[in-house]
Amino acid sequence: MNRLKELRLERDVSQADVGKLFKITRQAVQRWEVGKSQPNIFQLIILAKYFQVSIDYLVGWSDVR
Repeated sequence: MNRLKELRLERDVSQADVGKLFKITRQAVQRWEVGKSQPNIFQLIILAKYFQVSIDYLVGWSDVR
């Protein structure tokens, strides 16, 4: 989920800040960003709403935000 990192940096939000949204560690967010693990569907929905993009954009299926 390279787009997560891109969106996070655009908003100047840390991995720890994203982790607080889900009550998970910064390391868990880092694993999402490098593709070692994936957020579940509920987490994807929250991420998409938070960053105001579609889930398709977030996971790289579309270039339309």
